[in-house]
Amino acid sequence: MSTSSPEAVKKLLENMQTDLRSLSMECKKKFPPVKEAAESGIVKIKTIAARNTDILAALKENSSEVVQPFLMGCGTKEPKITQLCLAAIQRLMSHEVVSEAAAGNIINMLWQLMENGLEELKLLQTVLVLLTTNTVVHDEVLSKAIVLCFRLHFTKDNITNNTAAATVRQVVTVVFERMVAEDERFKGIVEQPPPVQGNTNRRSVSTLRPSAKDAYMLFQDLCQLVNADAPYWLVGMTEMTRTFGLELLESVLNDFPGVFLQHQEFSFLLKERVCPLVIKLFSPNIKFRQGSSSAASPAPVEKPYFPICMRLLRVVSVLIKHFYSLLVTECEIFLSLLVKFLDGEKPQWLRAVAVESVHRLCVQPHLLRSFCQSYDMKQHSTKVFRDIVNALGSFIQSLFIVPNAGNVAAVGAPAGGSGSGAQGTAQGGPGTGGVSGTLTTQAAFEYRGTWIPLMTVSVQGSAKATYLEMLDKVEPPSIPEGYAMSVAFSALLDLVRGITTMIERELAAEEEAAAEFREAHPDQEWKPQPGAHLVWEEMVNACWCGLLAALSLLLDASTDETATENILKAELTMASLCGRLGLVTPRDAFITAICKASLPPHYALTVLSSNAATLSSKAYSIQGQNVQIISPSSESHQQVVAVGQPLTAQPQGTVVLTAKNIQCMRTLLNLAHCHGAVLGTSWQLVLATLQHLVWILGLKPGVGGALKPGRAVEGPSTVSVFYNLCIELVFIFLSSRYLDDVSLHHLINALCSLSLEAMEMAYGNNKEPSLFAVAKLLETGLVNMDRIEILWRPLTGHLLEVCQHPNSRMREWGAEALTALIKAGLAYKHDPPLAQNQRLQLLLLNPLKELSNVLHADIRQKQLECVLQILQSQGDSLGPGWPLVLGVIGAIRNDQGESLIRTAFQCLQLVVTDFLPTMPCTCLQIVVDVAGSFGLQNQELNISLTSIGLLWNISDYFFQRGEAITQELEREEEALQKQAQEKGETLNRPFHPAPPFDCLWLCLYAKLGELCVDPRPAVRKSAGQTLFSTIAAHGTLLQQPTWHIVVWKVLFQLLDCVRTSSTTADKEKIESGGGNILIHHSRYLLQQLADCSWCDFFEAWEVLLNHIQSAALSKNNEVSLAALKSFQEILQIVTPVKDSDKAGDALAAMGVPPVLIDPLSASGPGRPLVRSDSLLERLTRYNGAELQAPPPGEESALEDSALWWSAWNTWYRMGTDSTRPPTGPTEKLSFIPSQPFLTALIQIFPALYQHIKANFSMEDLKKLGVILHGAVSVPISSDASPFILPSYTEAVLTNLQEAVLTALDVLQKAICVGTENLQVMYPAIFEQLLLFVEFSCKPPQYGRMETKHVANAKYNQAEWVALNYVPFAERSLEVVVDLYHKTACHKAVINEKVLQNIIKTLRMPLSLKYACPSESTWKLAVSSLLKVLSIGLPVARQHASSGKFDTMWPELANAFEDFLFTKSTPPDNLSIQEFQKNEAIDVEVVQLISTEILPFANFIPKDFVGQIMAMLNKGSIHSQSPSFTEAEIDVRMREEFSKVCFETLLQFSFSNKVSTPQEGYISRMALSVLLKRSQDVLRRYVEDERLSGRCPLPRQQVTEIIFVLKAISTLMDSLKKTQPENVDGNTWAQVIALYPTLVECITCSSSEVSSALKEALGPFKDFMQPPVSKVQNGES
Repeated sequence: MSTSSPEAVKKLLENMQTDLRSLSMECKKKFPPVKEAAESGIVKIKTIAARNTDILAALKENSSEVVQPFLMGCGTKEPKITQLCLAAIQRLMSHEVVSEAAAGNIINMLWQLMENGLEELKLLQTVLVLLTTNTVVHDEVLSKAIVLCFRLHFTKDNITNNTAAATVRQVVTVVFERMVAEDERFKGIVEQPPPVQGNTNRRSVSTLRPSAKDAYMLFQDLCQLVNADAPYWLVGMTEMTRTFGLELLESVLNDFPGVFLQHQEFSFLLKERVCPLVIKLFSPNIKFRQGSSSAASPAPVEKPYFPICMRLLRVVSVLIKHFYSLLVTECEIFLSLLVKFLDGEKPQWLRAVAVESVHRLCVQPHLLRSFCQSYDMKQHSTKVFRDIVNALGSFIQSLFIVPNAGNVAAVGAPAGGSGSGAQGTAQGGPGTGGVSGTLTTQAAFEYRGTWIPLMTVSVQGSAKATYLEMLDKVEPPSIPEGYAMSVAFSALLDLVRGITTMIERELAAEEEAAAEFREAHPDQEWKPQPGAHLVWEEMVNACWCGLLAALSLLLDASTDETATENILKAELTMASLCGRLGLVTPRDAFITAICKASLPPHYALTVLSSNAATLSSKAYSIQGQNVQIISPSSESHQQVVAVGQPLTAQPQGTVVLTAKNIQCMRTLLNLAHCHGAVLGTSWQLVLATLQHLVWILGLKPGVGGALKPGRAVEGPSTVSVFYNLCIELVFIFLSSRYLDDVSLHHLINALCSLSLEAMEMAYGNNKEPSLFAVAKLLETGLVNMDRIEILWRPLTGHLLEVCQHPNSRMREWGAEALTALIKAGLAYKHDPPLAQNQRLQLLLLNPLKELSNVLHADIRQKQLECVLQILQSQGDSLGPGWPLVLGVIGAIRNDQGESLIRTAFQCLQLVVTDFLPTMPCTCLQIVVDVAGSFGLQNQELNISLTSIGLLWNISDYFFQRGEAITQELEREEEALQKQAQEKGETLNRPFHPAPPFDCLWLCLYAKLGELCVDPRPAVRKSAGQTLFSTIAAHGTLLQQPTWHIVVWKVLFQLLDCVRTSSTTADKEKIESGGGNILIHHSRYLLQQLADCSWCDFFEAWEVLLNHIQSAALSKNNEVSLAALKSFQEILQIVTPVKDSDKAGDALAAMGVPPVLIDPLSASGPGRPLVRSDSLLERLTRYNGAELQAPPPGEESALEDSALWWSAWNTWYRMGTDSTRPPTGPTEKLSFIPSQPFLTALIQIFPALYQHIKANFSMEDLKKLGVILHGAVSVPISSDASPFILPSYTEAVLTNLQEAVLTALDVLQKAICVGTENLQVMYPAIFEQLLLFVEFSCKPPQYGRMETKHVANAKYNQAEWVALNYVPFAERSLEVVVDLYHKTACHKAVINEKVLQNIIKTLRMPLSLKYACPSESTWKLAVSSLLKVLSIGLPVARQHASSGKFDTMWPELANAFEDFLFTKSTPPDNLSIQEFQKNEAIDVEVVQLISTEILPFANFIPKDFVGQIMAMLNKGSIHSQSPSFTEAEIDVRMREEFSKVCFETLLQFSFSNKVSTPQEGYISRMALSVLLKRSQDVLRRYVEDERLSGRCPLPRQQVTEIIFVLKAISTLMDSLKKTQPENVDGNTWAQVIALYPTLVECITCSSSEVSSALKEALGPFKDFMQPPVSKVQNGES
């Protein structure tokens, strides 16, 4: 409820009346005048209330009268009455109904009461109410009221004193508030103040308004009083204290600065009164030095007085804070004084309050800036700002150096609640307790044994002082240990925080303004205010040395995490600020400090040491004191977090990282993360330090360059530390994306130079290198992909150097980083995309290509793996990058090892299978080259073979996409032509005249051609097959002129290569010579040539035959064989149409398959050769003729035959060269062709013969004979024999022998169906065959070579084995018999004495008989002879008269003789059955004689018949072999044979058809010889038997006698059968004469002889008849 509301007024009136009544009652007895006055007062009030509407105004007007009764009441001096009156007066005051006059009366009344010492508190209360409720009190009245309060302040009563002091303060404030209110009222009115007079006296200044005047007078008197002078205005002051005066001055200055700044009069007071006063009062403090004896100085030095000193400092703080702009010079003095008070020689308390004052300044950055501008930036002025900072720094240092000087009490009992201080020191410092969680250690600093606890002195940013507030203390307080340090520490931190925040805010504002300006005026350049920057730079330059010195020392000494954090934060913000302002030296200095603190103490790191050296030379001085930047020497007991190896060239053992080191490292990380943009060249320092820390912590780079703990970490806390560090490290480089280009380059350069150092260190030792820099380069590159162009070259250039480093770990990471960057670069979604930015794509791929120059295999492996991944992820979009990628894949060398080549090949396979359609067609040629280079590498055979397969796939692709490729290549070609013309050059590409698509094919063929002469057989084979398969499958795409190039430039050139390589190379090369496949496909080659002109074709045919010949005569079996197979194939190509059918039929008729060797089917996935069986058919097909082509004329037949005779000549040359036996001595073994080769050679003849038979002459046949004979004679090497020879016992022919016989067979059949003039060749064929028959007994010699029998050869030695020719000879013999059977009657056969030759040839095996190499031979010879004779004898008899057979008979007789009475003995192991079989053969021969020869004796020469008879005679009594056992005698004596001979002999002896006397004579003569011989044998036996007595006769003799006896019995049988008239009388006489001799033998002892004798004597009974009477007609 307000005091003017009707209710309030009503209440006031009631209360006043009540008060007056009470007063009247109290004074009724004692003070009647007062009572009366009270009663009249009641009436007065009632009257005023009744008469006036505005009651309060009326009351105020009459207030003097209204107040009167109460004043009178106070005058009674009765306490009760006085209290009642004062209360009533206060009520009136509170309702503002007191006039000026009344107020004066009231003050006078109060003064009296004061002088009487009554109701002092009530007085004070009343004064206060009076002055605060209204403004009626002025001038003297006011001064009187103020003096009243002052007087009450100095009473004896404490309560009164304190109340009065408070009242004084309030009143002083009220006075100034009135002035402020007055100024507010007159705000709009501008007055021209008259100039202030210099000499102001005690009278107040006339220009001021009333309230201002009061304030002025009051302030002036306060100054007078403090200075101990008499006041001008406050009349009646009796006493005053300086302390109270200073407090009042301070409060006015602090609360009403505006008054002094707005009114010159007041400003004048400040300058003229306050400042000199302060300086004067300071003097004792300045002069005083602790510990100096006062006796030395003449006048005693006044001791500093704490209360005044402290209050002075408070005043100074206010003056500086509010009136710095007015008092620049004075402030300089004050600040210098402050700095002096921090001196070590001043008392502790003085230093403490001085530090508190400095702290107050430090929290006011704008003030500090003003100092800097006013002093530091002026010439010849004290560098106040610098001094303040340096003073703080040296103050802190001094505390460590001189602990607790002059404050002994503090040592005994540390105040301020730090009870643990002393005992903490005793325990060896507080850090020791950091291990257990329960003990909370006090925050403190510890340096070189000095331990200073740290207290919480104020909230950051506010300077809450302790000692500056001790207004009640008179004695200097004891300062607790560590207090001053704590305040100084806070001051430092606040100073840094204040300055940096202020400057940064202003910088930000400037940047904002610049941005706005640029938006508004894009064409103009923004020019900042130069002044501001200069101030900022000066501030930093002035303070950084001192700050750094102090902060470094504190950081080193700090044992508290929070304190450390704050110090680091200060260093960090300073570094950042210096960076932003471009102050390199201070920036680097702060960063170096953080770096050093991160590393273990005394850690040798050159970057930092060199930097620190430049700083420590900058010692700075504070008033003559040198302050050095202290280098860390921390021995503090910090918790150890990690132990690791230092990353230095010299091993130093292990080093320890403490929690503080890690904390500093965190700050470093923070610096790099948040302030990277301002680091510039100091990245070097930061990264070098981080690298060392990372190394000590054992963090190793992982994927993408991020670091991970490289070794096991112990303890959960450590794990989280490591984990966080790793994350923070990652963030640094992640944040590099926000750096501008220049800063980013600084970062990259720093990383590169770090990496170079790491590379230097890794040279020449096998210590693991530091990979930090490389890993971080990678990380930075990956993060800045969006602007990769600006850093790509320095980044990749350096990584390429790393890749060449000899240390494997180092270069592995270099490659890892480089490839990861390339992959990321290609995968990144650039704007514009890579497809439209070829330059960038090539830039990204280029380093990949550069890696090919590195020789280390591991790097190439990485490179190729990268290529593989690029292909898998970006293969579709490589575009112009293909040549680079293919270049990388193709950069393989044989010295690179298998795995590399394998990886590269995987890439190529991927390219060929997936990416051919997406790449530009111009790259296809590169693909072909690369695939070829894989074929040619010699590390991995399978890859070579597979790459040939790839070439096949590529050719398929060309075939399928032919049109598209052609169009694109032609477009490209046109562009190139154009360019070349513009430059005036000629277009230079391989196979130039051919169209570009054909050139692509030619490149492919040429590549395959190169592979065809590879040293490895498998590669050659595969390449050859592929070459021809591709030509066969896709050749139709090529244009006619290109074909010419293919044949002459690719294929024949290739054959030349093969030939030269096989002739010039050494043995090994020869053994694996090449070109076989090529020659195989010669047939295809000819088909292609069939399209060309005749001359071209004939020339190619000749060249081809020439190549086939040289290949066939190569010393390599595989090649030579292949050449023959090819030869065979081309024989089937170009048969003229008119003959082809017949030829086929003829061959079939003769039972010869058209192809004797399977032609080699072409390699390649199921693509057989396209066979074209005639030139004409081929031509018609090419010309698209549907109709049957007309038969070619004579000319074409001639042309064809020319080709075939050329082929025959080639064959002949091959045959002669390969079968010619060696002439020299056998040691120098010449090459001996293999059996398969010879077989193939001979097998070619039948096919070839079909083409040339028309003109085949006797001369040619002879040539053929020589070759066949030569081929059969060639021996085989012992190691091949098991594969070629049948086991010796089997009668099987080798393939070669079969082929030879087939060849002759073909000839013979051709002759058979041929013309008469062909048939003269029969004898020659017989001759050839008979030569082969002889091989059965006399194997052929091959030159002078020694051959062994197969059974004696050792397989593993290089010996030559003669073949088993027996089966061959026998087969030849069968052929002879067969052929003779057909041709016996041919003129030529009769004329050329073929039969005689056959008998002559057979004579050899017949005569050898048992001595033949094979038993079958003589048996076959006999049976053949019998067959031949059965056919030939009739012919011979027929032509007996011509004499053509005369010479044959003696041969035949000799043959019989040699066979039947052979000189060879049967083998011992011959069984009886075998013997009987053999005897049967002999019997057969004799039977032939008896049936085919003797009956026709009249046609046969006599000599021959004589020889036959002699032979039979010999056979009839042939002695047995002497070696038989007795048991076998009867069998082994060829009884049957003898018997047949005998019978035949007798048959022809007693024949009744004796045509000539000569024949009879022969028979008789034979018989008489036989009988005479028998007689002799018997007689000799009888005599020997007698002589021998009991001894048995020799076995031989017994056998002989038995044989003779058997012969006699046979003779007797024969005589019986013969007509008696045919037997000569003489014969009878001889037979009968035998009888007595036989009888004499009866005595023999041998039972065998006896039985034989019995048989012989038996037939004589037929002679024992009575003789028939010869008397006839009486004659006897």
